[in-house]
Amino acid sequence: MIALEDVRKVYGQGEAEVRALDGVSLTIGRGEFVAIVGASGSGKSTMMNIIGCLDAPTHGRYLMDGITTGDLGEYQLAQIRNRKIGFVFQSFNLIARTRAVDNVAMPLAYRKVPRRERHALALEALDAVGLSSRAGHLPSQLSGGQQQRVAIARALVGEPVLLLADEPTGALDTRSSHEILDLFDALHARGRTIVMITHEPEVAARAERVVRMQDGRIIDDSALRSVAGGARIGGGAA
Repeated sequence: MIALEDVRKVYGQGEAEVRALDGVSLTIGRGEFVAIVGASGSGKSTMMNIIGCLDAPTHGRYLMDGITTGDLGEYQLAQIRNRKIGFVFQSFNLIARTRAVDNVAMPLAYRKVPRRERHALALEALDAVGLSSRAGHLPSQLSGGQQQRVAIARALVGEPVLLLADEPTGALDTRSSHEILDLFDALHARGRTIVMITHEPEVAARAERVVRMQDGRIIDDSALRSVAGGARIGGGAA
């Protein structure tokens, strides 16, 4: 589903040149739960930006669902971000004066889905993360963990093929972090493809596979638990 082929990302020139990614090749299959880990400057954030079609490689190819993203224009890339990728950020990125249900419905508005339909789909997404009773609340009326659940519902509402989470527990307390990771486990068990960026080993341990980055390169790619036979992968969207 996702393939990076000898991807390099270079900033600057000459003595100021920085190789944020230095010859990275990686394949992630449909239904996998992968954590990409590394210290600051390891290249994991650059990797996330390329996987999320927020940035392009200097060299090499990135393919999503068999499509070479480097061949696409900005409008087509925006369509991929809106339709194929659900983003979850550390800071939630919710609109402060907008109800939870309307925050969740926002990606569907960009697709010009009729108001009544997107409202119904947003309520379904909130119910899937256990927050349907908070649909009318503003972000300021929700705890950090609840705000992150709203953000996850927003990421899921358009049925993306990929859920891309950037430090999703970084702004949460321990209890809320465990609740969010339990939710990711449940989503993965239903067949969601999840790529999670983190610097926390205990968070990465919740994935089935961990890719470790250092100095712009992959230094380790290890399966933490078997998914042989696809027993954990259900019939949900991947």
